[in-house]
Formats: sequence, structure tokens, C-alpha cells
Amino acid sequence: MPKPTRSAFSGLPPEPVSRSDEIYRWVCWLMITASVAVMVGRVLRVRATTGETPMLSANDRSRWCTVRALVENGTYAIDSIIREKHPRTHRRYWSTIDRVRHRGSDGKEHDYSSKPTLFPTMLAGEYWVFRQLTSATLAQDPFFVMRWMLVLTNILPLILYFAVLMRLVEQLAATAAARLYVMTAAIWATYLTTFAVTLNNHIPAAISVLLTVALVLRIWRGARRGWWYFAAAGLCSAFAVANELPALSFFALVGAALLWKAPRMTVIAFVPAAGVVAAGFFATNFLAHGTWTPPYAHRHDGAVVARLPVTMSAELDQEHLPDTLRATLHKASIMLSAQAMIIRDIPGARWEIWDRVGHKRFALVGSGPWIEVRRWDNWYDYAGSYWRNKQGVDRGEASRGRYAWHVLLGHHGVFSLTPIWLLAIIGCVMLARRHQSGWWEFALMVAVVTCVCAAFYIARPVGDRNYGGVTSGFRWMFWFTPLWLLCCVPAADWILSTRWGRGIALILLLVSGISATYGFANPWIHPWLFDYGTYMGWWHY
Repeated sequence: MPKPTRSAFSGLPPEPVSRSDEIYRWVCWLMITASVAVMVGRVLRVRATTGETPMLSANDRSRWCTVRALVENGTYAIDSIIREKHPRTHRRYWSTIDRVRHRGSDGKEHDYSSKPTLFPTMLAGEYWVFRQLTSATLAQDPFFVMRWMLVLTNILPLILYFAVLMRLVEQLAATAAARLYVMTAAIWATYLTTFAVTLNNHIPAAISVLLTVALVLRIWRGARRGWWYFAAAGLCSAFAVANELPALSFFALVGAALLWKAPRMTVIAFVPAAGVVAAGFFATNFLAHGTWTPPYAHRHDGAVVARLPVTMSAELDQEHLPDTLRATLHKASIMLSAQAMIIRDIPGARWEIWDRVGHKRFALVGSGPWIEVRRWDNWYDYAGSYWRNKQGVDRGEASRGRYAWHVLLGHHGVFSLTPIWLLAIIGCVMLARRHQSGWWEFALMVAVVTCVCAAFYIARPVGDRNYGGVTSGFRWMFWFTPLWLLCCVPAADWILSTRWGRGIALILLLVSGISATYGFANPWIHPWLFDYGTYMGWWHY
């Protein structure tokens, strides 16, 4: 294969569109068309294992519950929906473990989805329009409504994603072989298409990240007077954060880079546009939960409102409230009815006060010589909560070292399941060394954000070290997919230039494709490496 003379790194003006460029684009669109056909076919056949709906897991049911509750009941509370029973199977087929419970604005406790509220609220608008046009409802026509909403929400945006990625790869690659290799990997060997059959936050986050990169590169190359580039970059990067909170590091670096390059346009266009998304995120959260902080920030007991001597613990092991406790709460301006009762959680260490009049709860926690009375702020702690007795990987990996191994190279490994990302490491170094304007800064940003987010997930407490739950890959880093694909390009130019390199590249692509297609029917399953290792007895959960 002849060595390329022109590339995104050469500094030379681009060559006219050649016959090979036309063939490359035609082949890419053929693959995109085939992939879209496969995804649509999968969506139109998607069905829960129990058969009542197309919802595949507690994760997507949680979001669908919010969509339905907003349009059909005008509320974020999902109580009535999760308790519905199917007329044939008599199962609570909308029930989900991904929910929280807390006191609502009406003074009563309600169930809510634990997922961030902005994206489901936007989908509720889509559902409302769909309902007006077709008269179909999620309650009566779940297959028709959900399947077509998945096509509109997941697959149509993925076509835009592929088109933008194809253009960026074309600009960056020096050889046609590298272009086709990276696009083949993007279309068939990453988890974004795997998750096309289920409602999730990973696809919109990844698409938002790619669009941000494309816009920022245009700005970097001279489009600094087009204010809409900055506004669009602000919208896209902020929406990535709204769907994947750790993408805040990506947003911060993008904002800092634009502020350094074009401070005026960043302040008057990028920041206000990002503010619109931020306002939507916090406003919908407040409408749903009556607080600015999202549900996952409410997993622990609240502020201390009173203290009792630990000698009172024996009195608390009875249902009725001792007069001493009632008087202590009264001094703290907390009035409880005669129906208030004590529920023992852990003998001698933890109790719960529950007053059905006004739906008030407080936690009593042993702390040295005191029993602290705390406001109830653990929204995941309620009767029947799955999170009180987690199962399998949800219990968390006790060893941080073991967790790091499996996140990177083990049964949920980023590099073991999708080994094409090994090329991204090489390509990131190559991009940084070429010093081509726009791309070396991109490589530095990808390296920093990847390391920061990987360290963040590995450093989480044991309860959060669960690999993303039952899922076919380490889904918390799926939003990196477009960043890593672009980093693969220069490495693909290099490795495909030799026969042995092409053999290695094909093996990497083969394993990545197997991992991506393993969950085609239902991505909410364990990876094939996890299943195989469990069968062989290598690990147990």
C-alpha cells in the first residue's frame, strides 16, 4: 500500500474529491443503511421476556413510567402505573426497581423514577404529539407506541451520528483503508447500536458529544463569527452532561478551550445556550421532586434535628413513641400525631419514625453516646426496596483493585470486550505528537477526560462498584465512543499498512463485533465474558 502524501496532519490543502472518496462514502452509506435496517427490525420485534411490553429492564421501564405519568396523569409520580396489573398475566408489568420514594408537594409519599428528569420530560412531549396524531396510548398500545418512539428517539439520531462521524473520519484519515475500518467499527462493533432497542441515556449522550466535537473543530478552524456554532456547542455539550453527569469534565474542558480561543462569543452564545439545558435539567427536577438535587444525591440520612441519650434504645424497640422522644421532637418544632409509630430496622442501632398523618418520616441512628434523630433523606430506603437487599453484581465489588481490573480488562472490560479501543490509545498519542491545530488539543482533551472519568468510577464506594448493573458492557463509558473512534483513525492508518497489522486489526474488530452483537436481542444482560467466566467458575456474584 503506498504511503499517503496528504492527510489532516500534512498542512496541505485538501485534494479534490477522488473516485476513492466517492467509493468510500458509498460503501459507508451502504453499511449505515444495512445497520439501520437491522436496528429497525430489532426494534419492531423487541419484546419483554414476560411478553406484555417491549420494555426490557427496570432501567427503561423507569423512564417509560415517567413519560406515561406526565402525559396521562399530569404528574411525575408513578405510583398508580407501577401498581397496574396486566389483565392476562396479573403481573405488575410496569413495576421497576429503579425508583425512589419521598414526600410530594401534596404532603403524601409517592414513587418516582430515579432517573434524571430532563430527557424523559422531552420524551413526554414526543409521546404527547404521537398520541395526538395516532390516538394510541402507552397504556393500551405499548408495542405500537414504544417501538415507533424508539425508532424516532434512537435510530434516526444515530443516522445523523454516522453521517457526522463519517465526515470527521474522512478529514482525519490518510488512507481509504483506515476510513473504512473505523466506520465499520462504528457501525457494527460498538455498544451504541446494541442499545438501540431500549430507551436509555447513553445514545443521546454519545451523539451530543460527537456533535460538540464537530462544532468545536469548525470554530477552531476559523468559524468564530458564526455565533450559532457556539450556541449549538453549548446546547450539545450541556445535554451530554444532562444525560451522563461525568461528562461535566468534557463540558468544562470544551468551555475552557472556547473561552481561550474566542472569549466574547463563548460568553454571549456558548454559556447562555448551555444555561438553557441546565435550567431545564434543574427545573424539571424541581417540578418532579421539590428539590434542585437529583434523586441519586438522596441516598443517606439527612440533617440531625435532635439527639437522645443512647440509654433510650430499649424504649425505642416498641412501636409507640416514648414521651421523652415526643417532647424532644416538640422542642425541635416537629409535631407528630398520635398515630406516629417506631419501626425497628437494626436492633439497638437504627429505627424509623413513621407518621401516617402527613406522611412524615425520621431516622433514628445510634452514634456513640447519642441516638441522632435525622430528617428522612434516603429516598431509596422504603418498604420492598430492592436497594435494601441488592443481588448479584449490584452488591458491589469489595476490592477496588479487582474492580479496576474487570472494568478495564476483565469481564466488563472496556478493552477486553471492545479491543479496538487499544488502537484509540495508540492513536491518541499519535494525534498529540502531530501538532495539527485542533486535533492535538482534541487528543489531550480525550486523554484527560478518559483518565478522570475512569478514576471517578473506580474510586466510587463499594455500593457503586457494580459495573453498571446487569448490562452487556461497562455502560457508564459508552458516551466516550465517538471520542475513541476518532482517536482510532491515525492508529488505523499505521496498523493497516502491513499484512500482520491488518491481521491484528481484523481480530480486534472481530472480538468487538461479537461483544456488541451478543446483546442484540436484549442489551440488559451480562457480557459474554462474564457469562463464560461464570460458567467456567472463574468468578461468582
